[in-house]
Amino acid sequence: MNEQNDVSEPAPVPAAKHARGRAHHELVPKFHFKRLGRELAMQFLFECDIAGTDDLAENLENFWFQAEHSGEFPNSRIFRKARAYAEKIISGVCENESSIDAVISETSDKWDISRMSTVDRNIIRVAVFELFHCPDIPALVSINEAIEIAKDYSSSKSGNFINGLLNTIKDKLPPHAKNPDCKNPGSREDA
Repeated sequence: MNEQNDVSEPAPVPAAKHARGRAHHELVPKFHFKRLGRELAMQFLFECDIAGTDDLAENLENFWFQAEHSGEFPNSRIFRKARAYAEKIISGVCENESSIDAVISETSDKWDISRMSTVDRNIIRVAVFELFHCPDIPALVSINEAIEIAKDYSSSKSGNFINGLLNTIKDKLPPHAKNPDCKNPGSREDA
């Protein structure tokens, strides 16, 4: 876990180049647009954490302009779907940030949310948003996606930390929220 001050923390590796050394365009066809959406949402939320959010709409517009004109997204159909999903996540996390952070803080005994690395904190926020507000996504999918994103953007120890924290949060969810195929499906927003 990165215990450094967030100001000195390096930015997450851009979507164009992952820690595994592959260009992003090599990855786009290999995974679902939601993975790309989660990564883009995490990157934007990271930027907001570091730079502040004076004008969220303007920051988001600039973020999308840079992403679209980077040349790293050759499949515009996948990018459009990923962007729509990322915007859902960004909007949801921003609207529910205090409750999401409260869930994270209540669950994390040893790590105050302010001490978590900015990358980890935002990966966790994305997953917690999905756990509570996306009943169509199985909880284990959200958790596994967070772990995989952490492998690409964070430290080697982050995956275990994120896995433990998110599984503890998942265990507190009602049964129908853990698996949307249960007979009592419903919004996790009540959880």
